[in-house]
Amino acid sequence: MKYSIDKKEQYVIFTPQEEKLDSLLAPVLKSELLTIHAEGFENLVLDMSEVKYVDSSGLSALLVGDREFGKNGGVFIISGVQDHVMKLLKISMLDKKLNLVGSLEEASEAIFMHTIESGEEEEEEEEG
Repeated sequence: MKYSIDKKEQYVIFTPQEEKLDSLLAPVLKSELLTIHAEGFENLVLDMSEVKYVDSSGLSALLVGDREFGKNGGVFIISGVQDHVMKLLKISMLDKKLNLVGSLEEASEAIFMHTIESGEEEEEEEEG
């Protein structure tokens, strides 16, 4: 699987450079996502702008990422979803479960907002 990783201060951008996210590549994606999370990154943006096809194993990999990064208060955001993939996400109703945004800029803003909100929650817990 070809991909690029861009490590920012608050999050990682993972970009699969493949047109298909299928049963051959989904296990590799799961493994990479788990590795990045294990390295201590709490927030990840999956840039799907080059992915034109996803099958059920690809959807499963997205759910693994969402679950892992959500465990400790982090966030898993998917950006740049192509039309065909979006149709599949809507049919499977995963568009309601996953954090989907249109662009990397929107993903960056969403992570920034998430960081602020989780900081406020921690302050309230300490005060309460």
